[in-house]
Amino acid sequence: MNQAKCTAQDYDNRFCFSYDQTIGSRQQSKQKKVPGSLSEHTGKEHILLVDDEESIVYTGRLMLERYFNYKITALTSSVEALEVFRAEPDKFDVVITDMIMPKMTGDTLAREVKAIRPDTPVILCTGYSQCIIEDRAKEIGGAFLMKPFDLYEMAKAIRKVLHKGR
Repeated sequence: MNQAKCTAQDYDNRFCFSYDQTIGSRQQSKQKKVPGSLSEHTGKEHILLVDDEESIVYTGRLMLERYFNYKITALTSSVEALEVFRAEPDKFDVVITDMIMPKMTGDTLAREVKAIRPDTPVILCTGYSQCIIEDRAKEIGGAFLMKPFDLYEMAKAIRKVLHKGR
């Protein structure tokens, strides 16, 4: 069976999701509510989440919607994400994108997003060199996350970039 498994560590709580790409079924092995200490990181904002790995997009959307109350538009193509953003730039409060993707890199997507709407917060994610992504994130006025990151780190980064823009 071709199965993608994603795990997010959140303090003492462990959220384990599996997604069977063959038949499209999902199972949640353990469901917990967000602890009170994380409630400060919840919001009602709309996030554009972009990563070429379907399992990351699926799990990220599921966790950010379920545990942090965000509205998520999740895409696996940076080119499609740019088209969606271009069509309705005021719809999104934050863009979270992987750095290394086919056809258009995350930093290129971020620059295009900023050219359309300069006040849009962007979070770049990568599993590669922290120095490179940190420099590029600073260039575009955004934040960065190193993979693997946990749910708490992502939620903190979202709140940080949102508060920075206010």
